[in-house]
Amino acid sequence: MFSYCTDPDTLSGFSWLSCYLTTGKHMAFYRAFGTVLLLLAITAPTALAFGFCGARAARSQVAPLRWFGKIYIAIVRGVPDIAFFLFFVIALDQAFEWLRHQVKCPDWDEPIRQGNDFVVCQIAKMPLGNAPQWVHETYGFFLAILTFAIVFGAFAANILYGAMNTVPHAQMETAEAYGMNRKQAFWRVMVPQMWVYALPGLSNLWMVLIKATPLLFLLGVEDIVYWARELGGSKTARFSDYPHPDWRMWYFLALLVFYLGFTKVSEVVLDRLMTRLTRGQATMGGEAQRKAAA
Repeated sequence: MFSYCTDPDTLSGFSWLSCYLTTGKHMAFYRAFGTVLLLLAITAPTALAFGFCGARAARSQVAPLRWFGKIYIAIVRGVPDIAFFLFFVIALDQAFEWLRHQVKCPDWDEPIRQGNDFVVCQIAKMPLGNAPQWVHETYGFFLAILTFAIVFGAFAANILYGAMNTVPHAQMETAEAYGMNRKQAFWRVMVPQMWVYALPGLSNLWMVLIKATPLLFLLGVEDIVYWARELGGSKTARFSDYPHPDWRMWYFLALLVFYLGFTKVSEVVLDRLMTRLTRGQATMGGEAQRKAAA
């Protein structure tokens, strides 16, 4: 990156370090922090949407829809996260390829399942073999987001389901007595109030989601854990222009600082959001605010 970095053998001290920290791999390492933040920015609202739909389904008066919602919550919450992460990536990938295969290769006369192999026509591959590298990376990242959303959406559904049940039923009856139908009472009375009860659980889920981002490494996405292990391992002059001993401890220490700082910022934001939501509400938080103002 710097003009004096052309010959690493002539460098020492700060010059060596400045050149080492600006190599192409380190730039990829720095971009990986953006990948993690982008994952959280997309996954959090997507998982919340999955959770809201799952909670509504679990409360539905239509029996099949209610069963689906409760089964979705129970199954995902009852299986280790890593098993679902690895399962969904494979299952979603094969599902997309199967759908493309049905559309693009209707005359295919060979079985798709051939022993342990999943075989579709070449043009149905996701993504295509001759696609640019960024397409493969984007597709893998998309599968990771969808997998995170499905898994954490089940936990969000359980939290929102409990929050909906916590809103006093008398308020819903009062709303209906004033002429609201069930749909209006749900959106105007229950939904505004349920967030107060749901936010503590959703706050914990957000923290768990932050800590789960290193699972990107297992899903084939080159995240910060991948690059920390790759860059921190010992390098010799034969395999690197900047040889060094095993520095993985320092790289993972940097990740520790990053995650602790990010969770601290999250705690501050969530505390302020809780204060805003509980203002004027008939909850312990709202009562505490009224006493403080008196």
